Amino acid sequence: QVQLVESGGGTVEPGGSLRLSCATDPFTFSAYSLAWYRQAPGKERELVARITKSDGTTEYGDSVQGRATISRDDDKKTLHLEMVSLKPEDTAVYYCYSSRGYWGQGTQVTVSS
Repeated sequence: QVQLVESGGGTVEPGGSLRLSCATDPFTFSAYSLAWYRQAPGKERELVARITKSDGTTEYGDSVQGRATISRDDDKKTLHLEMVSLKPEDTAVYYCYSSRGYWGQGTQVTVSS
């Protein structure tokens, strides 16, 4: 059964940090790539970060470059996203995505004082 379950969202103060996790199943986790996307109200969904299975190559969206780190735990079949120096414009629903075409339900991140 396909499974992508995000966790770790919440409210964070500007300048703070967070760590999101996405628990998956072996089939979903074995995809060519896994990624985090986000969607803010009234905006299109955008890529935050992507990591490939073969060699762990990473790619980051321009808006989070230098502030985000994507990683994968192969033993636990879990994808992570760490972000630092959070800004109010990072407020969005964050989604986990498998290149097999599956999305998680999303987790809300709000950056506010």
